[in-house]
Amino acid sequence: MNARPAMTQNDFSPLQQPELGAWTPARSVSVVIPAHGGPHLDLTLAALAAQTYPGHLMEVLVVDDGSEPPIRLPEIRPDNTRLVPVETGWGIANAVNTGANAADGEIIQRLDADMVPCREHIEAMARWHHLTDYLVTIGMKRFVEVPPLTPEEVFRARDLGDLFDLDKAVASSTEATIAKTDGLRKSRNPYHVCTGPTVAMPREVFHAVGGLDPTVLRGEDTEFAYRLAMHGVVFVPDMEARAVHLGLPAQHRDRERAVRAVGPYLAHRVPLRRDLRKDRGRRWLVPYVEIVLDVTDTSEAVVRQAVSAALDGKLQDVVVTLVGPWSLLREGRRSVLGDPCFELRLMRDLFAHDDRIRLIDEAAPTPAPAPFRYRGPVDVPLHRATLERMVEDVQKDLTGVLVVDLPDGRAARLERTSALARALLLSEPGGDLDEVIATTHGVRHVAPDRYWPPAAASAPGSSVPAAGAGSGVVEEARAAKPAAPAKPAPAAVHAPASPEGERSLLGRLKSALRSG
Repeated sequence: MNARPAMTQNDFSPLQQPELGAWTPARSVSVVIPAHGGPHLDLTLAALAAQTYPGHLMEVLVVDDGSEPPIRLPEIRPDNTRLVPVETGWGIANAVNTGANAADGEIIQRLDADMVPCREHIEAMARWHHLTDYLVTIGMKRFVEVPPLTPEEVFRARDLGDLFDLDKAVASSTEATIAKTDGLRKSRNPYHVCTGPTVAMPREVFHAVGGLDPTVLRGEDTEFAYRLAMHGVVFVPDMEARAVHLGLPAQHRDRERAVRAVGPYLAHRVPLRRDLRKDRGRRWLVPYVEIVLDVTDTSEAVVRQAVSAALDGKLQDVVVTLVGPWSLLREGRRSVLGDPCFELRLMRDLFAHDDRIRLIDEAAPTPAPAPFRYRGPVDVPLHRATLERMVEDVQKDLTGVLVVDLPDGRAARLERTSALARALLLSEPGGDLDEVIATTHGVRHVAPDRYWPPAAASAPGSSVPAAGAGSGVVEEARAAKPAAPAKPAPAAVHAPASPEGERSLLGRLKSALRSG
C-alpha cells in the first residue's frame, strides 16, 4: 500500500472510511486471542464465526498460554481457526507476540478471550487499514456481568443488544476521553486510550516496534501503545467496532492495588508520564531526552565541558550520546602518547563506565523510545535551563522540532520522536524530514536568549559563582590546548558574572565565536 497522506498530529480527518457493507475488503486479517483457561472463549469464537468480514481473508489464532487442562477448540468457530501453544515464557504480552509471530495476515487484530464483538467488528477495524498503512485502530468496549448464554445464541444474534442489557453496561473510561478530544483528533497523547482488548494494526508496524514487552506484566498494552506513538502512527477509534467485555475490569475489583501494580512498569518505560517520575535522584530505564553530540575531531577538554553541562542541567532525566569514530579504536600494542586517536581514546576511557553516556559511531534515525532528542554543537555547552525550557515550549503546542538559531549560523534543535518517526514513514529516502514535520507537527525557529539566558550578577563580596557561570571544568577546557586536528574550544556560553556578562546573549555569543 503506497497511500500515505501527511496527517497533522493525530487528525485523521483526511481519511474517509468506507461505509460498513458498502466496500470490498482485500487485506487479510489475523485475529490473535491470548487465552489462559478462557472460560468465555467459546462465546468469543462464536461471535467471530458470525463476522461480516470475508472468511477467506480472516484467520483466528488462539494462543494457549499454559492452560490446565489445555484449551480445546469449540464446535462453533471461524473456519480458519488454529491453536498456537506457548512454548516459552508466559503472560499476555508473551502470548500476543507468540500469536503475531505465527500469523499470516497483513493486519494483526488483537482480541481478548473474554470479549464478544459485534458482527461488524473486524470489518470496521480493518476498513481503515485499506486506506493507509500507518494507523492503529481501536475498538469500543463496554463491561457487562456475564449472562447465561450459549455459543449458538451468540452466533445467531444480529446485534449485541439482543444478548446483553447494554443500558446496564459499564462504559469504558476511554470512550469519554475519545468524545472530549473530537474522536482523538485533538488528543495530545492518543496512545493513552489504546488499551489491549481490541486493537488492530499492520503486521509490519507490530514487528517494527518489537511487539509487546513480555517483562511488563501490568499495563503492557499502554506501554506498547506508547512505543507505537514513538513510531509515528495515527490512532483511530472506530465507534462502530463495538464489543462487550464479559466481567468487570481489575480496576473495579481492586483499584488501589491495580494502580500500584502498573506504576513501576510505566514509570520506567513511558517518560511522558511525568507524574510517575517525581522521585529525586532516580535513574529510569527510558530517558526523557537523548542529548546527541558529534565529537568527531574534538578535544577531550571540549567534550568534557559539554557532557558536564548536559548532565548538570535542571532536567536530569537525560542520557548523552557521543557520536564519533569509536570503531577506529583498536586494542593491542601501540604508542600510548603517540596514538593518532589520542583524544578519542581519552574520551572513551573517561566516559566508558558512566551508564548515562553512550558512545556510538552513528546516531539512530530516531531516539525511540525516548520522546525527545537534542542536537547541538558540542562547543556550545547547554545552560542549566536549556533543555527544561525547550521541552516546556514544544509541549505547549506539540511542536515537532524547535530550532534555536545560534549567532554563527549554526543551530541547536529539540526533536519530538513521534514527529521525526512520522516524517521517516512519509518521506522518500534522503528527503527533507523538516519539510514533512512542518506539515505534520510544525517546525519553529527561535532566538537563543531564552534557552541560554545571560548570567545573573553575584552579590558584592560573594565568592559564589553567578548562576550559569563557568565551573572548574569549564576553565580547564578553556586552558587546555586542543590536539590537532581538534577544533579549539570557544569561550563558554555560561560566561562568568561581570559588567560584560550583562550584555545580551547575542552579543556575548558573537564575541566568543570571533575570539575563537
